Amino acid sequence: MSNLFEHSTIEVLIAAKLDGTITLEELLKHGNYGLGTFTGLDGEVIILDNDVYQVDQTGTVNHITDMSTTLPFASVHTPSINEQPLKLAKADFTLLNQAFATEKNLKNVFAAIKLHGTFNAVKVRVAPKQEKPYPSLLAVTKNQPIFDTKDVTGTIIGYYAPELFGNVTAAGWHLHFLSDDHQFGGHLLSFVGTDLEGSFEVFDGLEQHFPISDPEFRNHEIDLTTLKAAIEESEGFQD
Repeated sequence: MSNLFEHSTIEVLIAAKLDGTITLEELLKHGNYGLGTFTGLDGEVIILDNDVYQVDQTGTVNHITDMSTTLPFASVHTPSINEQPLKLAKADFTLLNQAFATEKNLKNVFAAIKLHGTFNAVKVRVAPKQEKPYPSLLAVTKNQPIFDTKDVTGTIIGYYAPELFGNVTAAGWHLHFLSDDHQFGGHLLSFVGTDLEGSFEVFDGLEQHFPISDPEFRNHEIDLTTLKAAIEESEGFQD
């Protein structure tokens, strides 16, 4: 059985609940690849084979070794026998969301993708660290640092979620990027890559882990009338 482990929901970020509710030590028990953010929306987290990297608001990539560091939201997995090798002659968000998603029949499932190669162009955002009283993710993304580069070799890691779960996580692809030289990375807004290689996996299970010891999570009211639109806007795809 292959599982995607997701700690909390992206809704907590929309609702400005940005305190960390799981440690890296605990998170890595559930997967060695993934993504997330640290307490206070402190940058973009990329996890590759148990190595944890944070891209901070200056664009600096930091290798994180303090396993007591906490995250309010994260998604991780451990590759299973369901993982398949993948080669794409050309890829961008449009291809992944349309032709690729149709070919792989992703409409009602969760999936992981990892792609490595040289990218013609990459644009990322990095959430800047916030202090209390926390603003919402949507407010933060309106003034977020955006970085772009060309002809960079690196890795895309991330997940596909079906529309059915669009109020729990970001529907479609949620992807992060890290360059091989660890000089560039972040939450992927747009990219163009050629001759990419990697892996792809469809999950037959979703383990949704809730921060039940956090009173803010237990007690806050969710505005379902605006949630999905807020999630979509905060993701900020630009393809």
